[in-house]
Amino acid sequence: MRRSYNRSKESTLSTVIIEAYKFGYIRVDGVEYDRDVVIFPDRVSPEWWRDEGHNLSLNDLTEVLEYGPEVLVVGTGAHGVMKVPQTVAKELQTRGIELRAAKTSEAVETFNELLAAGRRVVAALHLTC
Repeated sequence: MRRSYNRSKESTLSTVIIEAYKFGYIRVDGVEYDRDVVIFPDRVSPEWWRDEGHNLSLNDLTEVLEYGPEVLVVGTGAHGVMKVPQTVAKELQTRGIELRAAKTSEAVETFNELLAAGRRVVAALHLTC
Protein backbone atom coordinates (compact mmCIF):
# COMPACT_ATOMS: atom_id res chain seq x y z
CA MET A 1 0.00 0.00 0.00
CA ARG A 2 1.58 3.28 -1.08
CA ARG A 3 0.73 6.41 0.86
CA SER A 4 -0.32 9.23 -1.45
CA TYR A 5 1.89 12.30 -1.19
CA ASN A 6 -1.16 14.57 -1.03
CA ARG A 7 -2.88 12.74 1.80
CA SER A 8 -3.72 15.29 4.49
CA LYS A 9 -4.73 13.09 7.43
CA GLU A 10 -2.34 11.43 9.85
CA SER A 11 -2.33 7.69 10.11
CA THR A 12 -3.03 6.35 13.58
CA LEU A 13 -1.04 3.33 14.74
CA SER A 14 -1.14 1.29 17.93
CA THR A 15 2.54 0.33 17.76
CA VAL A 16 5.11 2.00 15.57
CA ILE A 17 8.01 0.07 14.11
CA ILE A 18 10.18 1.40 11.32
CA GLU A 19 10.64 -1.68 9.17
CA ALA A 20 12.72 -0.33 6.28
CA TYR A 21 14.47 2.77 5.01
CA LYS A 22 16.27 3.59 1.80
CA PHE A 23 16.82 6.82 -0.10
CA GLY A 24 13.41 8.45 -0.59
CA TYR A 25 11.41 5.66 1.05
CA ILE A 26 10.43 4.45 4.50
CA ARG A 27 8.07 1.70 5.65
CA VAL A 28 6.40 2.05 9.05
CA ASP A 29 4.15 -0.76 10.25
CA GLY A 30 3.60 -1.94 6.68
CA VAL A 31 2.73 1.51 5.30
CA GLU A 32 5.11 3.02 2.76
CA TYR A 33 5.94 6.72 2.62
CA ASP A 34 7.91 8.56 -0.04
CA ARG A 35 7.97 11.98 1.63
CA ASP A 36 9.68 13.17 4.80
CA VAL A 37 7.85 12.11 7.96
CA VAL A 38 7.58 12.71 11.68
CA ILE A 39 7.09 9.48 13.60
CA PHE A 40 5.56 9.46 17.07
CA PRO A 41 5.23 6.34 19.24
CA ASP A 42 1.58 6.00 18.19
CA ARG A 43 1.28 7.67 14.78
CA VAL A 44 2.99 8.99 11.67
CA SER A 45 2.63 12.53 10.37
CA PRO A 46 3.32 12.25 6.64
CA GLU A 47 4.71 14.93 4.37
CA TRP A 48 6.86 16.76 6.89
CA TRP A 49 7.97 19.97 5.24
CA ARG A 50 10.53 22.46 6.51
CA ASP A 51 10.44 26.22 6.07
CA GLU A 52 14.04 26.30 4.86
CA GLY A 53 14.39 22.91 3.17
CA HIS A 54 17.71 21.54 4.39
CA ASN A 55 17.98 23.81 7.43
CA LEU A 56 15.88 22.72 10.45
CA SER A 57 14.07 25.43 12.41
CA LEU A 58 11.87 25.41 15.51
CA ASN A 59 8.87 26.24 13.31
CA ASP A 60 9.39 22.86 11.63
CA LEU A 61 9.00 21.13 14.99
CA THR A 62 5.73 22.63 16.27
CA GLU A 63 3.91 19.29 16.49
CA VAL A 64 6.96 17.65 18.08
CA LEU A 65 7.26 20.37 20.70
CA GLU A 66 3.54 20.10 21.53
CA TYR A 67 3.99 16.36 22.08
CA GLY A 68 6.96 16.92 24.40
CA PRO A 69 9.26 13.95 23.83
CA GLU A 70 12.23 13.02 26.01
CA VAL A 71 14.27 12.47 22.86
CA LEU A 72 14.03 13.87 19.35
CA VAL A 73 15.83 11.82 16.73
CA VAL A 74 16.50 13.83 13.57
CA GLY A 75 17.36 12.00 10.38
CA THR A 76 19.44 14.43 8.35
CA GLY A 77 19.10 12.51 5.08
CA ALA A 78 20.94 9.68 3.39
CA HIS A 79 24.03 11.86 3.00
CA GLY A 80 23.49 14.15 6.00
CA VAL A 81 22.58 17.22 3.95
CA MET A 82 19.94 18.60 6.33
CA LYS A 83 21.49 20.70 9.07
CA VAL A 84 20.39 21.25 12.66
CA PRO A 85 21.53 24.76 13.65
CA GLN A 86 23.05 25.24 17.09
CA THR A 87 20.18 27.60 18.01
CA VAL A 88 17.68 24.76 17.50
CA ALA A 89 19.82 22.31 19.47
CA LYS A 90 20.12 24.79 22.35
CA GLU A 91 16.38 25.48 22.45
CA LEU A 92 15.60 21.76 22.53
CA GLN A 93 18.06 21.37 25.40
CA THR A 94 16.40 24.28 27.24
CA ARG A 95 13.06 22.48 26.87
CA GLY A 96 14.54 19.28 28.29
CA ILE A 97 14.53 17.41 24.97
CA GLU A 98 17.58 15.32 24.14
CA LEU A 99 18.58 15.74 20.49
CA ARG A 100 20.12 12.91 18.48
CA ALA A 101 20.87 13.95 14.91
CA ALA A 102 22.40 11.53 12.41
CA LYS A 103 22.11 10.33 8.85
CA THR A 104 18.66 8.87 8.40
CA SER A 105 19.75 5.21 8.27
CA GLU A 106 21.34 5.58 11.70
CA ALA A 107 18.44 7.69 13.01
CA VAL A 108 15.99 4.91 12.10
CA GLU A 109 17.97 2.41 14.17
CA THR A 110 18.24 4.85 17.07
CA PHE A 111 14.49 5.53 17.05
CA ASN A 112 13.61 1.82 17.10
CA GLU A 113 16.10 1.13 19.92
CA LEU A 114 14.89 4.03 22.08
CA LEU A 115 11.25 3.13 21.52
CA ALA A 116 11.93 -0.52 22.45
CA ALA A 117 13.64 0.74 25.61
CA GLY A 118 10.45 2.57 26.60
CA ARG A 119 11.65 6.10 25.93
CA ARG A 120 9.24 8.85 24.88
CA VAL A 121 10.84 9.43 21.49
CA VAL A 122 9.91 11.14 18.23
CA ALA A 123 11.74 10.86 14.91
CA ALA A 124 11.76 13.65 12.32
CA LEU A 125 13.19 12.08 9.19
CA HIS A 126 14.45 13.60 5.95
CA LEU A 127 14.33 10.72 3.48
CA THR A 128 16.48 11.96 0.61
CA CYS A 129 19.79 13.84 0.34
